[in-house]
Amino acid sequence: MPTKDKTHTLIRWTWASAGLAVLLLSGIITSELNRRIDGQWKRPGEWWGLQATEKNYGAEVQKWSEHYDLPVPYLMALIQLESGGRKPAGKRFEVHVFDRLQDVQNGSLEHYENITQEHLTEANDDALRNLATSWGPFQLMGYKCILLERQIRDIRGQDAVQAGIEWIDITYGNVLRKGKYQDAFHLHNTGKPFPKSGPPLTFHPDYVEKGLRLMDAHETPN
Repeated sequence: MPTKDKTHTLIRWTWASAGLAVLLLSGIITSELNRRIDGQWKRPGEWWGLQATEKNYGAEVQKWSEHYDLPVPYLMALIQLESGGRKPAGKRFEVHVFDRLQDVQNGSLEHYENITQEHLTEANDDALRNLATSWGPFQLMGYKCILLERQIRDIRGQDAVQAGIEWIDITYGNVLRKGKYQDAFHLHNTGKPFPKSGPPLTFHPDYVEKGLRLMDAHETPN
């Protein structure tokens, strides 16, 4: 009888161990897929982001890059850098931007970039949250639509690629046309050219480095 009990115990432990191994493996696979699809900051995920960006945005980027005379590899790399090539691209609320917009609205701050109190007169908190959220494949902040004289829906919906490329053309298109890609990536992320000395000011220290690497990847046929 004791031998039989030991056998049952061994079987239970075997099944428990197998179940634990399956759960662990499932977690690892899920994490890896999410990391790759989400376009996070790991080299192994870049190939997946490359495919997604080409599939979801390649044709549209080609169309509007020709219209605005901007380089396709840069625009494709920027989409992969900002949104991993996902469609829909997702969104990201920025608390510090919301706070600055509130300051402009209540008059304690004269302006935030090109945004003045006049622009925000009728904006409620929900509207301010939308303006303080980044949208679309280029992850443009909502308040950028004011410069474009567009609505939020234009930078997060079916016109997001055109609206994003139009904004890039207006704000630093000449930098791109001069081939200053290091400055261009830094401008998109921080509003300032790449520093002449010292480290980059981007949230991710390797943002510009990765952008340049992705440009090379998008210049090479898949």
